[in-house]
Amino acid sequence: MNEKTKSRDTLSFSEISAFCAQMSMILKSGISLAEGIGIMRDDAENPDGKSILAIIHDDVEKGTPLFTALEKTDKFPDYMLTMIEIGEATGKLENVMESLTSYYEREEAIARTIRSAVAYPLVMIAMMLAVIIILIVQVMPIFSEVFQGLGAQMTGFPLAVMNFGQALSNYSMVIVIVLVVIAAALLIMRSTRAGKEALVKFKENFIFTRSLYAKIASGKFASAMSLMLASGMDTDKSLEMVHKLVDTPSIRVKIAKCQRLLADGTNFSDSLVHVGMFSGVYARMVSVAFKTGAMDNIMEKLAVRYEEETNAQINNIISIVEPSLVAVLSVIVGVILLSVMLPLMGIMAAIG
Repeated sequence: MNEKTKSRDTLSFSEISAFCAQMSMILKSGISLAEGIGIMRDDAENPDGKSILAIIHDDVEKGTPLFTALEKTDKFPDYMLTMIEIGEATGKLENVMESLTSYYEREEAIARTIRSAVAYPLVMIAMMLAVIIILIVQVMPIFSEVFQGLGAQMTGFPLAVMNFGQALSNYSMVIVIVLVVIAAALLIMRSTRAGKEALVKFKENFIFTRSLYAKIASGKFASAMSLMLASGMDTDKSLEMVHKLVDTPSIRVKIAKCQRLLADGTNFSDSLVHVGMFSGVYARMVSVAFKTGAMDNIMEKLAVRYEEETNAQINNIISIVEPSLVAVLSVIVGVILLSVMLPLMGIMAAIG
């Protein structure tokens, strides 16, 4: 979703989920918003959290709508603020808070799974590069000295590897600067709207992330639609709101097509199937749910299914990547060492 950052960074998914869960319990218990937020403020251990809750409490106590009070803190995402505004307007704030809790729990679970999946390969690749660099920069020159001591010279692949190591050593500062510039460019891209859109398009089209990102995008759409429909909005208004909030280009295109089909008289479930939002069993589930008036429930179930599929696919990728990286490292190190050891053994055998 388009979780826009304002003057300061928004809270994390887990923090937002915890806040929504507490608000849901307060509303269910019959405690007034001001009193409940005051209790949350008094119980908060984190100074930043306490100050944020104090701002919200003061505004709500003056009669300010909750979504306006949250907006003033610059800490809550637009999607959440929009849903709370709808919940207050329709008198279904308790349901909205409960749905937001589930939504942000799923968002946090997916984000955590992706972070874990990315972290391990990056650590392994960094270790691989460190081992290979040490081998060609530090170890290979020692073998070169041994060859010279035996009255021979490195040739072919071993010589090329050693020359490459020498080049790395000579231009190490330049390489470090280039890597820092690339890292800074990526950080800048992630902090701008155009950069974020470019990264999203890359993930949507890159062969190794295309399938996974499609599942994540479909799951977010289903989760958002479930939340909108559960808040009392009709399908047309729900689609309009989701279209404004999503940041995935392909999903935005499908929603726009779906809106045009609805305007032409096609029913909601057929429109979703026609534009390819869902397929197979999921498309059939949507069709049945539309006829039985259970679209919000089925969207919730689809969001959970997509989350499970995403986790399974990520775990499957990790199970393939882990041994593959170890095998690649072993092969590279083995080839480098054998390219030196075999000629060295030949020379020593000839001397003996």
